[in-house]
Amino acid sequence: MAILFCAASSNMGLAQSGGEEIITDRPDITESAVVVPKASLQAENGFTWTNDPLGTMATLCQTLLRLGLSDRTEFRLTLPSYSLDFSPGLGPSGVTDISIGFKQQLGPLPGGFDLSLIVATSVPSGSTDHTSHRLDPFLKVPWSRELGNGWSVGGMASIFWMTEAGKRNLTWEPTFVLQRDLSRSLDVFAEYGGDYPQRGGARQTIHFGTAYRINSTNQLDFHFGFGLSSSTPRSFFAVGYSFRVDRLWGR
Repeated sequence: MAILFCAASSNMGLAQSGGEEIITDRPDITESAVVVPKASLQAENGFTWTNDPLGTMATLCQTLLRLGLSDRTEFRLTLPSYSLDFSPGLGPSGVTDISIGFKQQLGPLPGGFDLSLIVATSVPSGSTDHTSHRLDPFLKVPWSRELGNGWSVGGMASIFWMTEAGKRNLTWEPTFVLQRDLSRSLDVFAEYGGDYPQRGGARQTIHFGTAYRINSTNQLDFHFGFGLSSSTPRSFFAVGYSFRVDRLWGR
């Protein structure tokens, strides 16, 4: 499933630079529209508990590594997650595929919009029941805009060339998120996300959460959501911790 456990940005419309406050691609589904600072490594980690009609599942070690290659380009590596299935109907536990990609920041654009392009692919490296056995490329275009008085909006248009049962199943994924800064360190969001595959029913969710920045390079988050369609898990909740290490090279 492409949608539920992709994470995204807090402080959506702010450009990130070394020494500035951390901006993450979690906890919302919508990715941030900016890259990490040049020569910085950011690690975004999470744990998700899912309640499905067939049972319950815990997903551990959801880790995205983001390395700033230049002022507008980052390298992205999603490490394998471990899915622990507590119900026979969900299948055996196992490790997911990794993914490798790049983000290119295109904004800020006229009108105060930030925009980025993410190009990546999964690599068949997971357990037998948790891998597609093929390279599955995907494309994401996140955007965001500050509205003033602590409010911001964002969204993302994504296309996944997913392999299901040995066949490609092109999936379109739109998201829309509304965010409010309650203080310099704390924000909340509400979000809609949906998967619309060529084959199979649509998967839609409504999503809420918060992020708390401990300091400029460390963040905690909590989020939860509910399925809006029969093929989506009934509910899920998750926690996460992200940190950034600056100035890995240069001055």
